[in-house]
Amino acid sequence: MNRIYLDYTATTPMDRRVYDSMATFHTEVFGNASSIHSFGREAKAALEESREKIATLIGSRPSELFFTSGGTESDNAALFGIASVAPGHGRRHIVISSIEHHAVLHAAEHLKNSGFSVTLVGVDESGFLAPSRLERAVTENTLLVSVIHANNEIGTLQDLKALADVAHEKGALFHTDAVQSFGKVPLDVAGLGADLSSFTAHKLYGPKGIGALYIRRGIDFEPVFHGGAQERNRRPGTESVPLAVGFATAAEIAVEELDRESKRLAELNAVMRKRIAAEIPSALFNSPIEGAIPNILSLSIDSSQMQIDGDALIVNLDLEGIAVTSGSACSSGSLQPSHVIKSLGRDDMTTAATIRFSLGRFTTEAEIHRAVDVLANVVGRIGKRKRTISAV
Repeated sequence: MNRIYLDYTATTPMDRRVYDSMATFHTEVFGNASSIHSFGREAKAALEESREKIATLIGSRPSELFFTSGGTESDNAALFGIASVAPGHGRRHIVISSIEHHAVLHAAEHLKNSGFSVTLVGVDESGFLAPSRLERAVTENTLLVSVIHANNEIGTLQDLKALADVAHEKGALFHTDAVQSFGKVPLDVAGLGADLSSFTAHKLYGPKGIGALYIRRGIDFEPVFHGGAQERNRRPGTESVPLAVGFATAAEIAVEELDRESKRLAELNAVMRKRIAAEIPSALFNSPIEGAIPNILSLSIDSSQMQIDGDALIVNLDLEGIAVTSGSACSSGSLQPSHVIKSLGRDDMTTAATIRFSLGRFTTEAEIHRAVDVLANVVGRIGKRKRTISAV
């Protein structure tokens, strides 16, 4: 059986060019970047070169970018690092959107249990957060606003500049999780008004285990971890030079190929959407046509037309060689319906019957057609259509 991977939003295979760029730093340039001898200085030079490359690509200064273990740590560090200095600001209110990644959502819940007040702001049926709605939630006591740039389940892109302006007007800081948008859309953290922004490598064909956090110069920040002076005292621990090199290489490739790849993925997405709409009338699309990253297509089976078990749907697709998921990989196996799809106004049964197709660098049109063929067959086979009773 030829397997088809359509879960690129969960993770991506490492690009061979990225893999090759890291090899030397595993075996030859292996020094600790904190050591002052020649081995350490070689490693330090590669680390700082990688930092500078990534900083340039996101529109920041190298001194504003700190390496972490990934997107989850970056999100946690952003919220906890700012919350830790709250007593000095006299503000203890956090505002987040209702469709944040769990790394932000759960961090905010922890802060709520620690004495902060937290407000979740809802989105419209396509996942967009209106600045006017955010404005009603932000107060003079708001310390931080966090809004995901490209949603990891439905792909919706927020108007970050407008949302950041709302936060700044009330004196609040603005954080965005840019894990899914980096390498898929042009990114300029300073131009977008972000004070903090989270990134990771494994979503753009880089290595797992490394991410980054942008912290605008002048922001008060308390590190989450303690134990060393690495990363300018913002994130202790021996830096992984090979991972940093791989991250930088992956980011450079993604940005260099962004225009061509975005166009290709948008075309494949449109082909898939058109065929699903024609062959599966019960499908409701969660991903908007406009204003979204091009590689995500999320859909739910309308419970008013058909009853179908979402897990069974995904398992049956997998048995046919099609790898997809219901939403965030970080909540796989959870019995709770997706908070993102629920935020769009879907009922529990419709939400549970959700599939997220995410396309990538190695996806072909033939794979798209094969996936739709299998999906239509599985839905027809395991779905139970609702009977309508006509008046007589």
